[in-house]
Amino acid sequence: MSSLLLDLANARREGRPFGITSVCSAHPTVLRAAIRRATLTQRPVLIEATCNQVNHLGGYTGMTPADFVGLVEGIAREEGLDRSLLIFGGDHLGPNPWRNEAPESAMEKAKVMVEAYVAAGFGKIHLDASMACAGDPAVLEDRTIATRAAALCQVAEATAKANGLPLPVYILGTEVPVPGGADHVLDTVEPTSPDAAVSTVAIHREVFEAAGLQDAFARTIAFVVQPGVEFGSDNVIVYDPPKAARLAAVLDSYDSLVFEAHSTDYQPEEALAALVRDGFPILKVGPGVTFAYREALYALDMLAGELVDGYAERPLRKAMEKLMMEQPKDWRGHYHGDEAALRLQRHYSYSDRIRYYWNRPEAQAAVDSLFRALEKVTIPETLIHQHFPQFEARDLSGRSVEDILIAAVDIVLGIYDRAVHPHVA
Repeated sequence: MSSLLLDLANARREGRPFGITSVCSAHPTVLRAAIRRATLTQRPVLIEATCNQVNHLGGYTGMTPADFVGLVEGIAREEGLDRSLLIFGGDHLGPNPWRNEAPESAMEKAKVMVEAYVAAGFGKIHLDASMACAGDPAVLEDRTIATRAAALCQVAEATAKANGLPLPVYILGTEVPVPGGADHVLDTVEPTSPDAAVSTVAIHREVFEAAGLQDAFARTIAFVVQPGVEFGSDNVIVYDPPKAARLAAVLDSYDSLVFEAHSTDYQPEEALAALVRDGFPILKVGPGVTFAYREALYALDMLAGELVDGYAERPLRKAMEKLMMEQPKDWRGHYHGDEAALRLQRHYSYSDRIRYYWNRPEAQAAVDSLFRALEKVTIPETLIHQHFPQFEARDLSGRSVEDILIAAVDIVLGIYDRAVHPHVA
């Protein structure tokens, strides 16, 4: 695992850049799609859980890090993927889930979370202490962020050693995009300034060395910066290589570092390939794959209404609207506008905050009802043409509902796969 990630910087320096897709999702269908692709390609798959999805208290999925590893390994066994091809990453590990608490309290919880991640076998650890907690300044100084990251790193190192596990590789940084994308319309996103990137690396190196973490810093493979990509609820800012050229050039001064690109969801393939080429080879995708899952589910919901006697008009969509209105915590405050705009965003936003709801009983019941309705139904090619124009009709002919959903997610994963492996035919 470590050798592949550590080789990212070497590959760039030697003029043969490649990357890796970081699949940041806890949805079983997305996980199965990623693992099925890895089984076919026989290339490693990087699966990452975020601090909000999965933590020692359960997160919004109800899973601990050990539960998440068990879920992924179970799917891998079913799909026939060798365990050695699984790489587990922890994303945004820090005080973010408890940022409404005082820093001391939030950091204590973050330390327990990091311990749980490392003990469960997560080997790629993104330490993110960039979020302000209660009583903090709105924007934290780099040294404060680095000091908190070092405190979390101490826990990670001690946990790995105590459990006889390989020592983790780390992702650090201070200019970290908000998990899940922006919650407002974006006109432009400026890349991190080169001076800020150099300063961030220097401050982290100094703080980690002062804390006796020289070895851990040597295993830091990437810093998170803003290359100028982001998505909001309704639009996407596409990577512009010339704007990021000076930032990318910073890497020429570091033999063992690359940059990690967050919020790459919805980027076109050529933009993703350019990110890999320019030194941003770890490409995070999360909402983009669950958006594809939701899109396919809603297409099947409409299709079933036309094809299956007794299946009401879009009952899945109606069930999700009811659920989100009854339990608005995970979208309210992130979506903006009048009632019509909010209704559209609840279902069709690029931010895809509907992903927080798929594991709830009401949503699962509605999805199960759709599966049962189409279980023994042959979908005519003409309806596939109507509802799945991204496929050749014959590609979905005779496929199960789950296979159709996996195929829809795999379209997105295929774009990433081609972008991160530019030298593979």
